[in-house]
Amino acid sequence: MKQEYFEIGQIVNTFGIKGFVKINPFTDDLERFEELKSVFVVKNKELIEIQIEEVKYHKHLVLVKFKGIEDINMAEKYKGCYIKIKRENARKLPEDTYFIADLIGIKVYDENGNLLGKVDDIYNNKSTDIYVIKDDLGKQILLPSTKEVIKQIDVDNDKIVVHLIDGLV
Repeated sequence: MKQEYFEIGQIVNTFGIKGFVKINPFTDDLERFEELKSVFVVKNKELIEIQIEEVKYHKHLVLVKFKGIEDINMAEKYKGCYIKIKRENARKLPEDTYFIADLIGIKVYDENGNLLGKVDDIYNNKSTDIYVIKDDLGKQILLPSTKEVIKQIDVDNDKIVVHLIDGLV
């Protein structure tokens, strides 16, 4: 099942006294924030849509001024909250690339049809993404996201087929 919303960052602190917040982005494309007119803030398990007034950058963080948040005291209330956008506001991905949120939980099979487990996490080790596959007993397999290993990804049918190279398992 495809997610309706994607997390794109987390408010980690306030910035200055005029209501800016510091956001730790979960995207490689920081300028992405400039294209958004509004975002959803997750506060008390509720999605609150807030308009974006201004976007700046500081080191690896995004500084955002939300409409209606005029001072540090108001901004302080959003510390720790996650920022989400609707799927339709996400960037279009190049062919054969996927949103991590759509891959988490997908069943992973070897080429003989044996269930290896489900995608538990995906992280990047600079040269490639690493898929963390976990079975029902908690055993993990780490698979590099290479054409040699990942043979087929079928998000609609909840299935990934992999080729296990000697030494991976």
